[in-house]
Amino acid sequence: MSEEHVVSQPVAARRDHPRTHHGDTVNDAYAWLKDPEDPEVLDYLRAENAYTESRTAHLDGLRKAVFGEIKDRTQETDLSVPVRKRGWWYYGRTEEGKQYGIECRVAAEGDTPPSVEPGVPVEGEQVMVDGNELAEGHDFFSLGTCEVSPDGNLLAFGVNYTGDERLTLQFKDLRTGEVFDDRIEGVFYGGAWSADGSVFFYTKVDDAWRPHQVWRHVLGEDEDTLVYQEDDERFWTGIVLTRSERYLMIVCGSKITSEIRYLDAADPTGEFTVFGNGREQGVEMHVDHQGDRFLVLHNKGAENFTLGWAPVEDTTRFNEILAHDPAVRLESVDAFAGHAVVSMRRDGLSRIAVLDQAGTLTEVAFDEPIYSVGLGENPDYDSRILRLGYTSMVTPSSVYDYDIDAARLHLRKRTPVLGDFDPGAYKQYREWATAADGTKIPLSIVARADVAADGTAPCLLYGYGSYEHSIDPYFSIARLSLLDRGVVFAIAHVRGGGEMGRQWYEQGKLLHKKHTFTDFVDAAEHVVRSGWAAPERIVARGGSAGGLLMGAVANLAPERFAGILADVPFVDALNTILDPTMPLTVIEWEEWGNPLESAEVYEYMKSYSPYENVTSVRYPSILAVTSLNDTRVGFHEPAKWIARLRHESPESDVMLKTEMEAGHGGRSGRYDAWEEEAFNLAWVLDKLGAAQIA
Repeated sequence: MSEEHVVSQPVAARRDHPRTHHGDTVNDAYAWLKDPEDPEVLDYLRAENAYTESRTAHLDGLRKAVFGEIKDRTQETDLSVPVRKRGWWYYGRTEEGKQYGIECRVAAEGDTPPSVEPGVPVEGEQVMVDGNELAEGHDFFSLGTCEVSPDGNLLAFGVNYTGDERLTLQFKDLRTGEVFDDRIEGVFYGGAWSADGSVFFYTKVDDAWRPHQVWRHVLGEDEDTLVYQEDDERFWTGIVLTRSERYLMIVCGSKITSEIRYLDAADPTGEFTVFGNGREQGVEMHVDHQGDRFLVLHNKGAENFTLGWAPVEDTTRFNEILAHDPAVRLESVDAFAGHAVVSMRRDGLSRIAVLDQAGTLTEVAFDEPIYSVGLGENPDYDSRILRLGYTSMVTPSSVYDYDIDAARLHLRKRTPVLGDFDPGAYKQYREWATAADGTKIPLSIVARADVAADGTAPCLLYGYGSYEHSIDPYFSIARLSLLDRGVVFAIAHVRGGGEMGRQWYEQGKLLHKKHTFTDFVDAAEHVVRSGWAAPERIVARGGSAGGLLMGAVANLAPERFAGILADVPFVDALNTILDPTMPLTVIEWEEWGNPLESAEVYEYMKSYSPYENVTSVRYPSILAVTSLNDTRVGFHEPAKWIARLRHESPESDVMLKTEMEAGHGGRSGRYDAWEEEAFNLAWVLDKLGAAQIA
């Protein structure tokens, strides 16, 4: 690049901003980088973008090549497997050249699904929502709610044009195509219809972006009714319709406690009733309705949860069906007319099992050693066919129908991967790293079949490790651009996630949080010792709370990584959790602790929060990617982090890239998202020394 095209490295101003807690005073010199409407802040973010673009200009060819590979491997005109609900088959489809999906349905004639092929018009098709039409004229678009009334006549849909995840709720008559004048602003995701479709229940958020209110909207009426308000700032609220469509349920939950209220869906103006014994600190519940009983999953005295039932007439009477098993984490239960489906986890893998009326549990078996399986769309309460979603590191996302009576799987669709893709050209592995305290940490690894574990390969190591959220083995078309260049991809299933059950989560939260970070470093050591990576050719990647992990390991073991890609990273954790006016902070206290009240928590969080622990050491190359309208992790966190890294360690190569029209999930259109990922992967390949254009 010629000198005239080199953009100067931005230098953020340092301004005194002292904070004092528990006798400890800290000067947060970059606290001013917080206001998204401050012209000086916006100018700084644009300067960082220009610098990053300048520094990565040499990767333009590679970036375009990776984008082309993603695009060429993707069947752009495609559709989902239709699913039956009463008199309609529902499906979604995409069209080549269009950014967003199209939600459709077609009238059902008999029990046979329609003959639907990508790009072939379907006779009688009814378009419910076309995201491309709704997105026209906007830089960002997302469809956050899409709920059809039980009778199939009405649609509630929510749209967002900024990325801040506050929706505008609208209603459509699917019989006539008319979009009603009813418009409700500031609505959260989800919602539920009454049995007759005359009422729609939705939630709203408070100033801290906590869904705290449930409202009742009667179509055509101007004034909505507040049904429930949750004043405890640790709790969020949501409303759902049971699978039987018999009951509406208001679900309130904190990180460790839940409470449920229920109401006959045929009586939408009635009063909700508290389920069971109500709110008990530390007790979580998942409830669904089946016939004359409710199925109840709870963890009272059962760390990994137990399953039972309570009669509709007395929800305080619990009768056990599945006893607690310390080796099996029961995650959810879904009721059908003649059976139930239990989603669970054992040996670090997700599982699906069918529970019959006699209490016999039958697990659905799969052949691959590592995989992910979950319940798909199953709106037919009476069905004996179970729709499942399945994938692995080498198997593209697949849709199966499981015939319960015959105990047989039928593959309905496997996501096409165009070009010369051959799943046999890749191999996946499950390995176990050993933590310093002796704990075995599972890793999921995938590589091209001809890549030998001889200590020479580059490796991208991914991690998350928070909120009991599991990063299960999954397939990625974009990842093929790494694998085909000889890169090994590995997921470190570190503590703080849920891969190994509730205790795995408990060992990686609150005052045990550092296990998450040390586990990841130990996983990196393992991929080197086992020959999957050259010591100097590992890039780490994580996003959101996984971005906290990235910032922590950058401080903990900077010499271990050639680069760190931090997506929307939660790197200013202590300052955020100290500020209850920030979105979601109070809710987070049961995950991280409350540093306002506890000096012990304050000191512990301060000892690992990435921003607090930046020093003058030489850091690996760091790329932080964020979005201006991110509600979950403020853009200011990576902005402050990069500014401090640059000040404390001026020799380190650090960059910030901010999407100016996006939220937590980045850019919204699929082509825009591919371009964003191509940028990220080109940077990763460059840092791994694998930047050749295939």
